Amino acid sequence: MQPCSNRPSADAATEPATVRDLPDPERFARQRADNTRKLTWLESLGGVGLFEVAFPAGTLTASPALRAMLGESSDPCCVPLDACPWIPASDQAYVTAFWRMATPGQPFEFRHRVVHSDGRAMTVRHRGILERFDGGEFHGVGLLQDITAHVEAERRIKELTCRDEVTGLPNRASLREEIELEVAALRSRGGAAPASDTIPLALIVIDVPTIHDLGTSTGFGASNSLAMTIASRLGELCGPGDTLARIGEGGFAVLPDPGQRQTSETLVARARQLRTAVNRPARIGVSERFPHCTLGIAEFPGDADDPANLIDRAQSAAAEGAPGSIAFAGKADPHVVRSLQVESALPGAIPAGELSLVYQPVLDLTSGEIASVEALLRWRSPTLGEVPPAEFIPLSERSDMILAVSGWVLREACRQAVAWRAAGLRAPRITINLSPGHLQQPNFSAWVQRVVLECRCDPSWLGLEVTETALLDDAPQAAKVLRDLKAIGFEIALDDFGTGHSSLSRLHRLPVDVVKVDRSLIPDVLVSPETASVTRAIINMSHSLQLRVLAEGVETEDQLQTLSTNGCDLVQGHYFSKAVGADEIAAMLREDRRLPAQFLRGARTQRTLLLVDDEDNILSSLRRLLRREGYRILLAHSAAEGLKLLAETHVDVILSDQRMPGMTGVEFLRRAKELVPDTVRMVLSGFTDLQSVIDAVNEGAIYQFLTKPWDDEKLRNRIADAFRKKEMADENRRLAREIEAAKADLEQMNERLQQAVSRHSDHARVLARAANGVRRILDSLPAVIIGVDAEGLIVFVQGDPAQFDSRIPAVIGGPAAMLPGPLTEVLHNPDSTATRLEIAGRRYLAFRRTLPAADNALERLLVLFPSEPFAAPVAAGADP
Repeated sequence: MQPCSNRPSADAATEPATVRDLPDPERFARQRADNTRKLTWLESLGGVGLFEVAFPAGTLTASPALRAMLGESSDPCCVPLDACPWIPASDQAYVTAFWRMATPGQPFEFRHRVVHSDGRAMTVRHRGILERFDGGEFHGVGLLQDITAHVEAERRIKELTCRDEVTGLPNRASLREEIELEVAALRSRGGAAPASDTIPLALIVIDVPTIHDLGTSTGFGASNSLAMTIASRLGELCGPGDTLARIGEGGFAVLPDPGQRQTSETLVARARQLRTAVNRPARIGVSERFPHCTLGIAEFPGDADDPANLIDRAQSAAAEGAPGSIAFAGKADPHVVRSLQVESALPGAIPAGELSLVYQPVLDLTSGEIASVEALLRWRSPTLGEVPPAEFIPLSERSDMILAVSGWVLREACRQAVAWRAAGLRAPRITINLSPGHLQQPNFSAWVQRVVLECRCDPSWLGLEVTETALLDDAPQAAKVLRDLKAIGFEIALDDFGTGHSSLSRLHRLPVDVVKVDRSLIPDVLVSPETASVTRAIINMSHSLQLRVLAEGVETEDQLQTLSTNGCDLVQGHYFSKAVGADEIAAMLREDRRLPAQFLRGARTQRTLLLVDDEDNILSSLRRLLRREGYRILLAHSAAEGLKLLAETHVDVILSDQRMPGMTGVEFLRRAKELVPDTVRMVLSGFTDLQSVIDAVNEGAIYQFLTKPWDDEKLRNRIADAFRKKEMADENRRLAREIEAAKADLEQMNERLQQAVSRHSDHARVLARAANGVRRILDSLPAVIIGVDAEGLIVFVQGDPAQFDSRIPAVIGGPAAMLPGPLTEVLHNPDSTATRLEIAGRRYLAFRRTLPAADNALERLLVLFPSEPFAAPVAAGADP
């Protein structure tokens, strides 16, 4: 082997003269070739390749065996050690560092990767030694041994010892090693404390006892199949940084990615996803199995101080938890614990009778009576106390309990609707709330119809409410379900309108009967002109689509009055009643409790006049002038005070000064128009900007402009005209609403009529097809059927009597007495199984059947069959 540079020698001038015998050159060459050949054999036998490294240049010279191992050409070459082409860039610094840090005379060994000329990755054992010459220079010798197969065998052995043989997942030992690595990494970073609510490391254990039960009852084939199915489902939910392992026959574990921030809430959400995946039905062979699981969560370092304990604590939490529950091994966030307790207790609430319904009345602003009641679910647990719906309803949706809860609510509402009617009460419609998940189930409408029929309840006795957000996931599917429910007879209400994404076009496409204005808009309807405008726009938009409007959360008289004035149809809230039990609703119905008449739409109220002026003497003069007119007069000393009165009470006519501090009369009346657009607004002032008044009149903010000083008689007449204008506008609006309501009723009636006609047409077609089928069957029979009514007239003939005997007449409308004597006798005899006859030498079998008579309709049937000749002569006439 020739190094890339010769070994250095001392200067000849400094060496003493020495005479030596020089070897024979030929013998030396033969010995060198022999040594080279032996070295090549040794390389081949050992599966190694040698190389030299010359310093300080750091150049590497490879032997032919090494070049052959790497698939390189056999030509000798020198390459820099730190830029060797067959060492991957990621390993270059690693290999160079070993040689730079080597101690002379001390062998060293390590592993790294190399790349074959064909692109294959190889793993090699790298051994080397550094020697130092007398002159101080260094020279290195090393070898590379291909251990790729050996490493692969090690990996396979480790895989067999660290993998579950059924699912191929890491086993318990492998999981423990992974946790040890993560724990070591956490401890090495011990100086950086995580946030107080962050969990550094957590483990979720999923215990699936169904796997063990299936293996015991059916065999390991079935249990292994279920284990592989569950492993696949869990794997679909695990990301690249997660570790999924099988730690027992029915046990799985998930180590969430430590690089992701974990909290109690995120761990519970993750556990719920895993539980949902495991609990889905699984087909094993020809049968379907329903696995169930319990989950345990343990945290590091809170619940365990080493990896083995972390796995044991999570398994213990799963073993001690209730079936189907999620349990923490140690102390968790109180809110999370409460959530898990509620979730665990919910499945037993229905059979234990812990659920109940209360009802909040919905009032009709036209009649004042209770139009419907909203059924609200309540849960009182003996261990958890009163559990608010906002707490357990979302949990029921996440844990797949919502169908069971909804089924109970629907059945209880049906039972109550039937009970109120059985008690002779004018029972209102009961509305219940639908979950967003309901509308994504294709068979939901059929399920609802089946439950209602089982309870013997008319669908029109019930209403269904759905929120805007429930329509966002799959609007076409949701609309289809709602259309099916409406066709069955349910009233459909859109809840929380005004807070979501609904628009006029979306609302027009939905099969909705009632729009519920969200309660968040109601408190501000008196203080915010913008909110009042939104509410009024919702009412007008809904009326234009022939929909009724329900405002929920009404708590004061002023809110009620404002909504009634703006044309709202229905109200609901604590002003009339909170949610109460069924017995209290029954008492309200017996007492016929209603809204006060003054709050009803179209009710005659006292004419109300609002006077706004910053001068007390002006207000006093106007009050004296108008007090005999019978008006209800309200006084405001500023625009702000006037707006407050408009928000709090009903006003018909406004008379305002123009020059007031803070806000001019024109500006005030513009705000008044936004807040209460149906009022009649006038200005009374001695000072004005003519252009601003003209603009306000053109905008409709001002009805008339009156000047100071005023003529008493003319002012009284102008104010009286304003009230007449207001009353005429109110009457027009009332008539318009009645026309809209009548149109809506007519459209609904037409729709129901079309549906009824369609159903009857379908039924008639079925009957016609059945009748045609029966007639074809009868026509194919070798028989004659004659029908006779109660008066003895022939009203039905099937078949041709002449095909048997031309002397057997059967004319519809003719008397039955015209039939031959034997037939007449059979017709008047009691019903018989068969009667043998002979008419004009021919023999027949005759049957007579009596039908219930109604209004001289078909009463008796005579059926006549031709018969073979009798064995013996028989007398003419009937022979039973």
